[in-house]
Amino acid sequence: CGRLPVWGEMSIFEHTVFSGMRPSGRLHLGNYLGALQNWVTLQEEYRCIYCAVDVHALTDIQGEATKEIRPNVQEMVLDWLAAGIDPEKSLIFVQSQVPEVMVLHSLLSMVTPLGWLLRVPSFKDKVRQLDATEETVSYGLVGYPVLMTSDIVLYKADTVPVGEDQLPHLELAREIVRRFNHLYGPTFPEPQAKLAEYPLIIGLDGKQKMSKSLDNHIELASDEEATRARVLTAFTDPERLRRTDPGRPLICNVYALHKLFNPDKLDDVYQQCTSAQIGCVEDKHLLADGINNALEVFRERRRELAERTGYVADVLRDGALRARVIARETLAEVRDRMGLSEIVL
Repeated sequence: CGRLPVWGEMSIFEHTVFSGMRPSGRLHLGNYLGALQNWVTLQEEYRCIYCAVDVHALTDIQGEATKEIRPNVQEMVLDWLAAGIDPEKSLIFVQSQVPEVMVLHSLLSMVTPLGWLLRVPSFKDKVRQLDATEETVSYGLVGYPVLMTSDIVLYKADTVPVGEDQLPHLELAREIVRRFNHLYGPTFPEPQAKLAEYPLIIGLDGKQKMSKSLDNHIELASDEEATRARVLTAFTDPERLRRTDPGRPLICNVYALHKLFNPDKLDDVYQQCTSAQIGCVEDKHLLADGINNALEVFRERRRELAERTGYVADVLRDGALRARVIARETLAEVRDRMGLSEIVL
């Protein structure tokens, strides 16, 4: 009769998606266009499991900085819900609230060769970023791909949405699964990549990918005035020094964002920019209008959800309880296959 299926009735979907995000707080345009919109769409064709991976955050956040994890989860999940992630369609929870994942991580670590982990390109990159040494690299940083694999296979997920640059990470998860299944019998499905063409959103600096750490981002939840102020800082054509100079839209990041937020005005913007009929400031105001119009519904829904006391906590609690039902069944199967004793309650 058109009623949306709740999780327990979602057998109508053949495949299960797992995806997670580190809780870095409010999301920005790059997160929204690069992943979140895709998550919303996937709900219509898959059983979807979306997780705030707070334990992963501990691989490079320590000490006082960890106090930000809980409020960051709240802000991030608010963005998910406002964007259209539906708790009636998807499981939404916090990684650490399903402790079975840490147990599975330990068990899978017993079958994962150290050499596999040390060869992961992202591990080498992170070591360079942190300027780490053998004395400062944590076991958690080395072993995070095993925890990532545990996140996926604990729920028997068979589909993981990724961009091409993430394929090596998923292939390692597949190798761990193959090794476990070879040693102990078929237990986990090999997770398959669902490739998505995520648009590369360049930040306001016009040089690097939009990122909160680089402070070149625009938050989804910002109000209209704050968004406009951020857009006005955007880097444009470095050779356009005067208002009367013709611009070069094809090398201008503001024009690239017009393609996403003002597609119906692209031709006019191009013509007016190349003929110096509008300057960079006018162009940025036009972009700010487009972004604010596109996010109006999102921001209104986010305000409404934020005013519902305890709503996010309730969603996460319900998601964790339902996730743990699946997790306990999987973990019991793994323990049995590995010859471990039953848990005594």
